[in-house]
Amino acid sequence: MTRTHKLINLAGIVLPFVGLIAAIVLLWDRMVGPTELAILAVGYVLTGVGITVGYHRLFTHRSFETYRPVRYTFAVLGQMAVEGDVVAWVSDHRKHHQFSDQEGDPHSPHAGFGGGVAEALKGLWHAHTGWLFSESGRADQARYAKDLLRDGGLRVIAKLFLPLVLLSLLVPALVGWALIGGWYGFLAGLFWGGAVRIFLLHHVTFSINSICHFWGRRRFASRDESRNVWWLSWLSFGESWHNNHHAFPTSAFHGLRKLELDPGGWVIWTLEKLGLAWGVVRIPVDKQAGKLATGG
Repeated sequence: MTRTHKLINLAGIVLPFVGLIAAIVLLWDRMVGPTELAILAVGYVLTGVGITVGYHRLFTHRSFETYRPVRYTFAVLGQMAVEGDVVAWVSDHRKHHQFSDQEGDPHSPHAGFGGGVAEALKGLWHAHTGWLFSESGRADQARYAKDLLRDGGLRVIAKLFLPLVLLSLLVPALVGWALIGGWYGFLAGLFWGGAVRIFLLHHVTFSINSICHFWGRRRFASRDESRNVWWLSWLSFGESWHNNHHAFPTSAFHGLRKLELDPGGWVIWTLEKLGLAWGVVRIPVDKQAGKLATGG
């Protein structure tokens, strides 16, 4: 990994924290209004759906099919989440599933770490953010994302990663300027819809790698340590039903029971009803029963 690549990763992790502190200073002794929160919420939902529905369920696991304009829209929204370009993200995640919690997994909190509190903390750090600074375990895109690389449109979108990141910051800033007014509105939009949004989404996504392989319930038998963490489900768009997902990776729905909140699955269901998605993968109840863990 080049020094530039490491510096970009460092900036992607540190700058959102700096942005959050700056937002607090900027708004000290002032009420945060509904406009700022709306800018944050809309940006979080759009880019979060880009990751969970686009990067993860559509591109990585091909759990449904859709029209090319919809595919490209999901790819653009995913890149605006600032978690890497679509080809790199998909490659690493496919390798994660191949070697989950074994040597070769890019971001396991277990593989290569021993017992004890200190080793557990090292593993959690590695799974959460540390793996971003290492070439070890990273996927070969030509091997793990051949289908994406054959798509000329996705190749172009991947190359536009940096401009799309800048756009993801500029758009909320301009919305803040238009709705709130002045330089304060511009900065408020930039902080809440840019830095704070990136900070929140990054660490929710990173928590799937770390927390969801360490704590929670294992409803289904699996060869790894993937776990369901219910309290993360609404923030992660259903990604934290992680044991469900590892048991049935191609399922379009990670929440497999009525009370398992899965906003990402709701988006796919809506697309299907609108005729914008087809070939949606569902796991029959009897197949689920066959994989239940003891006491599941």
